Amino acid sequence: MARGSLENHLFRRTLPLPWPCRMKVVLGAAKGLAFLHVGPKPVIYRDFKTSNILIDADYNSKLSDFGLAKAGPQGDKTHVSTRVLGTYGYAAPEYVMTGHLTTKSDVYSFGVVLLEVLTGRRSVDKKRPPGEQNLVAWARPYLSDRRRLYQLVDPRLGLNYSVRGVQKVAQICHHCLNRDSKSRPMMDEVVKHLTPLQDLNDMAAASYRPRSSPRGEWYL
Repeated sequence: MARGSLENHLFRRTLPLPWPCRMKVVLGAAKGLAFLHVGPKPVIYRDFKTSNILIDADYNSKLSDFGLAKAGPQGDKTHVSTRVLGTYGYAAPEYVMTGHLTTKSDVYSFGVVLLEVLTGRRSVDKKRPPGEQNLVAWARPYLSDRRRLYQLVDPRLGLNYSVRGVQKVAQICHHCLNRDSKSRPMMDEVVKHLTPLQDLNDMAAASYRPRSSPRGEWYL
């Protein structure tokens, strides 16, 4: 894949991955998970993370490394019981606690990746201050707060992001990261909500209106 992994673009490249490219990559990845989850014999990917999302020259994404993939529950079964494997920071809490694996475990992992795309932060980063090392725990209070939401946006983007896109991505993250696995959306629903974000052009920079304060400082 010509452009390597999403991980490289988010955390290792000097130039930030543009907002439209981020949306295209996550939509492609969401479609990949949705494809795995449908049908009478669903497949649970179990190791969804940025390093396993590869990008071609046109920013189309493909999922790689299916070594931990597992056949999903069939018939009357609600879950698959298995040894807990995967990558710390991406695994769904109920899977870590019980070993019960469902397609909703992948949905949680997708929520973590989407949050990484939004913030430019790793799911776990021990170099950050206490309280910010676990991305989900740190970001969760911001996701449903319109006034604080934009504090989550990757600062390397500056104002080059869609305002409505950020709002919608935050909503999707909030639902995918629901502590109750049954309340998380299906991946085909996620695809449905991500698709319109590809065409948004309400960039924050266009609505930036600097005004001077009484002390001559500039602010939004």
